[in-house]
Amino acid sequence: MASFNGYHHQTFLLVFLILHTILFQYYYISPCNAQNEKVDLTLYYETLCPYCSYFVAHNLVSLFTNDLISIVNLRLVPWGNAAVQSSGYFQCQHGSGECLLNMVEACAIDVYPDTYKHYFFIQCIESLAYQNREAEWQSCFAQLSLDSKPLFDCYNQGNGRTIEVQYAQETSQLNPPHAYVPWVLVNNQPLHEDYQNFISYICKAYRGTSVPAVCSSSESIISSFRDEETGTAQQACYAGSQQNLTSFVPTEILQQSTEVFN
Repeated sequence: MASFNGYHHQTFLLVFLILHTILFQYYYISPCNAQNEKVDLTLYYETLCPYCSYFVAHNLVSLFTNDLISIVNLRLVPWGNAAVQSSGYFQCQHGSGECLLNMVEACAIDVYPDTYKHYFFIQCIESLAYQNREAEWQSCFAQLSLDSKPLFDCYNQGNGRTIEVQYAQETSQLNPPHAYVPWVLVNNQPLHEDYQNFISYICKAYRGTSVPAVCSSSESIISSFRDEETGTAQQACYAGSQQNLTSFVPTEILQQSTEVFN
């Protein structure tokens, strides 16, 4: 009898160890759990704010060059300090060209859902914008070998406007409200004026085991961007600032894509 009970005890222990191993792999190693460990990085911005353009084109790219994107859910929201008028038209801080590009980038996020594709398309546009060459934005299709038709369809058929209205509502409901753009959140917590140190915040927030090397190096601290000519710190485009406010009446992108930048 003792031998029989011992056999069952050993069998129970064996089954327990097998189940424990399976559960450990499922909860701690499974792709679903790894996805849940990612850090959310959200950027609220507008396309022709020079500080937004610089941040998107030159700072955010480090997510990809340092392999941080493997632990980050990147979300871009191109609306910023724009407004929806009572007429239903959009009004943007840096003029009609900004309204157009906000909608173009909203469409890019929608029709190129892969993060790499829409980010690098947007990065291309924002690099041009920072050089005051935003009217050349359509050259980014060829540079990245992207089919332009889905984006044109999104814009011309009104889907882009629908997405922008959703972004407008989301931006207006931020708590605390955004005071300026770029407005950067890590796991829904705004970084305020320290937004350029986003890598440090990502590294601190990450709870997974696949820690990118940059999180253990001095590169996780980003020095503030300074204007090359004045040497003064450049930070943001403030909400409520009156710059080049004009009503934007969307028509087909091929008819107006150069006119709005003049």
